[in-house]
Amino acid sequence: MTYRLLKLAPIAALVLVGQSVSAEVTRHPIPDSDFPILQAVEVPADATLVYLSGTVPMVVDESAAEDSPDRFGDTAAQTESTLQSIQEKLEALDLTMGDVVKMQAYLVSPEGSEAMDFTGFMEGYTKFFGTEDQPNLPTRSVFEVAGLANPLWLVEIEVVAVRP
Repeated sequence: MTYRLLKLAPIAALVLVGQSVSAEVTRHPIPDSDFPILQAVEVPADATLVYLSGTVPMVVDESAAEDSPDRFGDTAAQTESTLQSIQEKLEALDLTMGDVVKMQAYLVSPEGSEAMDFTGFMEGYTKFFGTEDQPNLPTRSVFEVAGLANPLWLVEIEVVAVRP
């Protein structure tokens, strides 16, 4: 009986040590590219994923008429205000933009345009990701959609963050 216990002791020690060690999130950049998204992210099994619901722009011009596109701004302004709101939601959960590992962005083409304003989206996006202060990048998909719940919104963003 003692022999069996001694044989199992090293295995039990490995299991206990394995439970106390937390693996790191691994971020894989796109090879030979400076585009500010990742090719892939590996999240360890012991991490907690936090899914934020779709977040939409905040009013940026209170003086604009209720039905004016100026109320929420252009795609760049809407992206920035949406990401600011996401940042605040993450901070309330003790997370940061650096913890975001996945993003899905839905863009509507501005009135009079034939396509979404991807350049405007990137203008707002790069203020929050890939900066000197916040170098972590997420994986990301951007979709052009016909419309959002408010016809003045041009942007809606969902994110997944990881709590290691």
